[in-house]
Amino acid sequence: MKKLLFPLFLLLVGANVNAQQDFFALVGKDTPSIIFNDFRAIDATNGTSGEKIFTSDFSAKVFSQTRNGSVTEDKSSYNNSQAINMATLAYDFNNNLVYMPMFSSNIYVLNAKTKDITLVENTVARVTSCDINSHMTRMATGYDGNIYAINNAGTQFLQISKKGNQYVVNDLGIIKDDISNGKNSFTKIETGFGGDMIADADHNFYVFSAYGNVFKISTKELKAKFVGKISGIPENYSVNGSAVNAKGNVVIASAKGAPMYEVDLNTLQAKQIGGEQNLHIYDLASKYFANDKAVSNNVFANLDIYPTRVDEQFININVNDKTVKGNIKFNVFDLSGKNVMTQNLSVKEGSLNQQVYLKNLVTGAYLVSITDESGKILLNKKILVTE
Repeated sequence: MKKLLFPLFLLLVGANVNAQQDFFALVGKDTPSIIFNDFRAIDATNGTSGEKIFTSDFSAKVFSQTRNGSVTEDKSSYNNSQAINMATLAYDFNNNLVYMPMFSSNIYVLNAKTKDITLVENTVARVTSCDINSHMTRMATGYDGNIYAINNAGTQFLQISKKGNQYVVNDLGIIKDDISNGKNSFTKIETGFGGDMIADADHNFYVFSAYGNVFKISTKELKAKFVGKISGIPENYSVNGSAVNAKGNVVIASAKGAPMYEVDLNTLQAKQIGGEQNLHIYDLASKYFANDKAVSNNVFANLDIYPTRVDEQFININVNDKTVKGNIKFNVFDLSGKNVMTQNLSVKEGSLNQQVYLKNLVTGAYLVSITDESGKILLNKKILVTE
């Protein structure tokens, strides 16, 4: 397996204080079958629960995007915002929890602050309660800010994006097995179904199947490549949730009422997390991404920018290197390569500590490039701007 080097997002001072604000779990009742109980914040460092964001007993306020108004849902059906058969969850860049009932094509967007819900009537997905292949069981936010979901058999790869005030759903195609997978098939129930997925900063996805198999999804080729099986978990452990934590490792959880584990994506070695040991977790979601730093090139160890996830439109530039002299240029490029911002900065005696305002940058991924007076690149680094 190719070794990956990450994380892109480093654990900053105060991250533990905010840990429960960016890591979420879809939790079920303590029963053998799938019965939705709540969405809650989780401290992924010590395995303890935080605030319950939304529960099966809440009085849901649902706004239909198609009908442009409030709707009353049938709570006994599979098509409602509090259906018992929840299995997917993602956390977007605007403090929303996005999810789908497993037996339904409906998409729901829950504002974690106001608890208001937007119903996206999805006519693209072909989900039926009687076809296990069609059930949407894996969901994650991509590095581009869109939400992605994959059904059990990989026959539908959905992209959920927001255009203005409307959510738009596209089917990106069928994900097929890489020729090297052999018996470890992504599209077979015994090896590839269920579980959850995470995203990296190069727009790839990793599916953690219920059986502990891990597949890397190439969005360009629409192929799933088997990269290995998680080690260090019990033989009968069912992997149902996965999300990246602030350290860049993957946290997995089970619907069977088992402990959570932290998994090193380099080795797929798992170690148990303390805290609550019997949570029935159907899915996990976070704001973090795995990344192999393929586009990062920090020539000078004492020149850096932070944070790489920009929540408040400001970024800090720190230089502490006497070989860096005179003026440097701070450039920001979008993913198409267009220069969207340039600012000249002055380094005095090898030292600079300055905050830069990233004005007019919309939510999304960018590449920051810092060059010296001769045009030599001193640093290239991806950042993620959120609103």
